[in-house]
Amino acid sequence: MTFERLRTWWRAYRSTVLFLCLMLGFRSAWADWVTVPTGSMNPTILEGDRVLVDKHVFGLRIPFTRVHLTAGEDPARGDIVVFDSPVDGTSLVKRVIGVPGDVVSVEGDRLTVNGHTAHYSARDIESVRGLLAATAAEHPLLLREGGLGKPHDVMILPGRLARRSFETLVVPDGRYFMMGDNRDNSADSRYFGFVPRSDIIGRATRVIVSFNPDRHYAPRSDRFFLPLS
Repeated sequence: MTFERLRTWWRAYRSTVLFLCLMLGFRSAWADWVTVPTGSMNPTILEGDRVLVDKHVFGLRIPFTRVHLTAGEDPARGDIVVFDSPVDGTSLVKRVIGVPGDVVSVEGDRLTVNGHTAHYSARDIESVRGLLAATAAEHPLLLREGGLGKPHDVMILPGRLARRSFETLVVPDGRYFMMGDNRDNSADSRYFGFVPRSDIIGRATRVIVSFNPDRHYAPRSDRFFLPLS
């Protein structure tokens, strides 16, 4: 391509190029969305949810890099965050269970943090609209977990083999302990260990839109802009 042709091309398409650069930079450093393909965060997040991720909240970064310009907040216990898997680098969505210095243990799916054991109350599984048929067929139990910060629902799959207990551990400096709300169907810190602060990309805040895989990806209208708090 000659210089004259390049200049002509630039005049014709520069607004489009600038728009794409700004949009990609915004998604890289400020906010983005992720598609959730698995049920590891049931019942809070369902398969097919598109979740908004606030990236700047944990520190503003230079677009397309991991270089932080500001320190930002530290992830808090109870936050739902997106981070790079320590296993293969794929983006995962989990809940922060332990922050640096926390003492964490689980006994029979009952969580204890810093000597305080969560309390649980039964919920009606029928209240989870849009749950996939394959998950419903496992006769899940829906529980409200409270007493450790932000109360939220968790799911138990009694018939599934899972790591329901582990001995007491202390979360190291600069590391976080993550678990899925679907406690018996989540590959999380029980299996791959602590997550470095630098690998945490942002905080998941709400469902933007959701498509049901059981219904040919028809939209779930009741989940549009649903807060995850």
